[in-house]
This record gives sequence, C-alpha cells and structure tokens, in this order.
Amino acid sequence: MIKSMTGYGKASTIFNNKTLTIEIKTLNSKQADINLKIPCLYRSKEITLRNQISNFLERGKIDCYVSVEYNGECPNININSNLFISYYNQIEQLAKKVNASKEDIFRYVLQIPEINHCSNEELMEEEMDVVTNLIKEALKKTDDYRICEGKTLENDLLHRVNLIRGKLLQIDNFEKARTIQIREKLLSKLNELKSESIDKNRFEQEIIYYLEKLDITEEKIRLKQHLDYFVNTMKIDKSEGKKLGFITQEMGREINTLGSKSQEANMQKIVVEMKDELEKIKEQVLNVL
Repeated sequence: MIKSMTGYGKASTIFNNKTLTIEIKTLNSKQADINLKIPCLYRSKEITLRNQISNFLERGKIDCYVSVEYNGECPNININSNLFISYYNQIEQLAKKVNASKEDIFRYVLQIPEINHCSNEELMEEEMDVVTNLIKEALKKTDDYRICEGKTLENDLLHRVNLIRGKLLQIDNFEKARTIQIREKLLSKLNELKSESIDKNRFEQEIIYYLEKLDITEEKIRLKQHLDYFVNTMKIDKSEGKKLGFITQEMGREINTLGSKSQEANMQKIVVEMKDELEKIKEQVLNVL
C-alpha cells in the first residue's frame, strides 16, 4: 500500500463557550518537519502535541493550526505595551530602510504571540483531552487523504514500471541484429588492412570475447528483478517511500549500463525512453511516505 505525503484534515468541536478547530496540511519532506501554531493557553502542552503528530504522520512537511474562537464572553487579555512599542519601533525603522508600507505594522505587531497574554484563564484537563481527541480526528482525516492520494500515485507508478518492462522486451528484437552488425563492422575494418594472413579461428575468438564484454543478459535480468521488487514493495502493508527511492537508484544503474553496452541506434533510443520513464518515477516517489 502506498501513501502520499500530501494530505489534509480538519476537525472542529464546541467546548464550553469556545469553538476549537484543528487544521492539518502536509507536503513531502525527507523528515518530519512540523510547523505547529497554537494559542498561548496550550503552550505548556506543545511537546506532547508535536509527538502526537509526528508519531502518527511519520514524516513530511506538516502544518498544524489550532485555533480557538470564543462564542461568549472572552477572557481578559493583557497587552504588553512596552514590548508592543519596542516591536513597533523596530519594524517601523526597517520599513523606512526598505521603503516598505507601514499600513499593516500595527495589525502585524498585535499578532505576535508574546504581545498578548491571556489572564484569568487556566488550561483545564478536560479541555486538553478535547484538543487531543480533536487532533486525533484531524490526523485520521489527513491519513485517509494520504491513502486516497496514494492510490493515484500507485496507479501512475505501476503504469510507468510496466512501460519500462515493455521497453526491456523490445530490446530483444535488436540484440541479434546488433551481434551481426558488430561482427560485420569488425570484419570490414580487417578487410581494409588487405591482409592475406587473417586467422579465421582467432578472429572468431576475438569476436566472441568482444561480444561477451557487450553482453547485456545480466543487466536485463537484474533490471527485471528490480522492477518486480519495486512492484512487490508497493504491495506491502506499510508505505515504503525511502525503499522505493533506493530501488529506483538500482534501476537507473542497470539502465545506464544497458545504454553504454548497446552500441545500436534502436537499442539506445529505447534506453533513452526508459530513462525518461524512470525520471518520472523518481519524481513521484519523492511524494511517497
């Protein structure tokens, strides 16, 4: 099963006089890169929330927004006026230096978390349980989205793997002709020497040695094995994006060797087409969890 690293999930509920909303967006990344934005009331639980998110989503660029909207009376909010003035003056000076607009400075500074402090409000254990369960719901929706996107990815990857498999079979059509072509080319070069003392047996031995160096049987077998391994890896229960990436590297090595050994125009054309499909596979694999 393949999961995409692209996902989206949203969950919302009402607790006391608040509407709590969790929104999660994910994109591809090699590691778990979490951008968590939460109200100051929940700051003490930030590490717990981060662990909950990373353990579930494993990796990706993850944006998680926790917002609170008061439906009734709002708690008292203290604005740190000294800190506000300090931020405002510094930003205003920077705006002057770069000739930037000053219209939004006031609104921007008010949004800085350190400026606003909620007083007379303590985090209740019941509320934290609600937030935790809400994040769990949003994570599940994000995971479902990833699975859905993963099915689209899987279909595309299978299609491109089968294209490479088909092109690998096409190479067989030109291998025999390539052998004859190489033999005739070498014989033509010898005939240009106009030598009467060509040892036919030695010539045949050299042809066999030369053709063995250009033999692509092992490369074709290994490439087929890598293609099979790639497909089998996609079918296991766990999404293995990193492993699929390693397999594509091995596929690339075999295709490159096929190209360097082919020495035949039609075969080289097929190899270029295989490389093109492999690059598309690599791009898609980057988004696989």
